[in-house]
Amino acid sequence: MITYRATLDVSRELVYYLAGLLRAERMRIGTRKGTRKLSCYTHAVLGLRWLRDHTNPTALERVSMA
Repeated sequence: MITYRATLDVSRELVYYLAGLLRAERMRIGTRKGTRKLSCYTHAVLGLRWLRDHTNPTALERVSMA
């Protein structure tokens, strides 16, 4: 299998905004630090990639494991 990096055509501000919302939600529900595999930033990027490209969730999982 070949891995590669790609460019996502959304603004960095949008990713930071979404990551902030994810962080706030994690705090609201009481998620402890270190219990999630993905950071809020990575979670936001993969979520936006799924929304933009309709990327298969299995493929997104492989990306997050790398």
